[in-house]
Amino acid sequence: MGSSRLPPLNALRAFEAVARHRSFRKAAEELFVTPAAVTHQIKALEQQLGLSLFERLNRRIELTAAAQAALPLFQQGFESLAAAVSELRSYGQVPHLTVGATPTFVSRWLMPRLQRFLSHHPGIDVRIVASGQLISTTQRASRSDDSAEAELDTDIDIRFTNDVLSGQSVDLLFKVEIMPMCHPRLLEGPPPLRTPADLSQQTLLHGDGRLADRSQSAWARWLRRAEVNGVDARRGLRLDHSTHALEAAADGLGVTLASPLLAAAELSSGRVVVAFPQALPLDNAYYIITADSAAQRPEVIAFRAWLLEEAAHQTEPQKLS
Repeated sequence: MGSSRLPPLNALRAFEAVARHRSFRKAAEELFVTPAAVTHQIKALEQQLGLSLFERLNRRIELTAAAQAALPLFQQGFESLAAAVSELRSYGQVPHLTVGATPTFVSRWLMPRLQRFLSHHPGIDVRIVASGQLISTTQRASRSDDSAEAELDTDIDIRFTNDVLSGQSVDLLFKVEIMPMCHPRLLEGPPPLRTPADLSQQTLLHGDGRLADRSQSAWARWLRRAEVNGVDARRGLRLDHSTHALEAAADGLGVTLASPLLAAAELSSGRVVVAFPQALPLDNAYYIITADSAAQRPEVIAFRAWLLEEAAHQTEPQKLS
């Protein structure tokens, strides 16, 4: 049968959907048409082919032997059509992927390392979504606002959470622990900062200033874990974000709790030092969430593998045990 004599594509799609669902109603819902329209398409297809495709039984339908034999071929055919359309859409386009992450992770962990990925994969256009903003690591032609908004769907999300489902699309990137950090001059004082008990004479910098229950603040939990008494975890300077608290510590305003992984720049430059080695492991960790629709794309596979490799080989500056 030549292509010009093929039945209408809509009728073939209706057949495949009804055969897969064993239901005219479910097929109609999938195809966004009425059950009557699906019934009409199936009847017209049966008339054109000269054979029955379904046996209408009481409250159910079954495929005839001919339909049962043809169904896998139709499913393969529609998969091939979808692949061909995808190939046409992507032909000549630069491989690209969109990565979503928190602003803290982007600025303090991802960006200092990203050049290593780009140097090994110069043909991949990486876009970073942080705080709802699209950041492209390659200079591209300007796009309209509509096209930019359409590209905000991420292929990979890097989330700081403790609420993720296990599965092939979820990978633990790294766990996080925090420890006291301050400007080096605070160690000598006056007053000197030699033991955790000396924190009673220092300004505590809180990066979780919006937290209502101060008994669960990072400082309160760290002091309990370190078994430090006589330090009021409620006092000090409250800020809305841990990054602001770290910047305040680098300016010598007090002592903050920060992750060596995310404070690498300040530690390596000497703007802050680890005051005490006692660490507080956080319940949240950084996870890679890969969208199922993008998981098999080569550029997504490459970026995910690179993230895991970076996390596996990273060093924690001045981390004490």
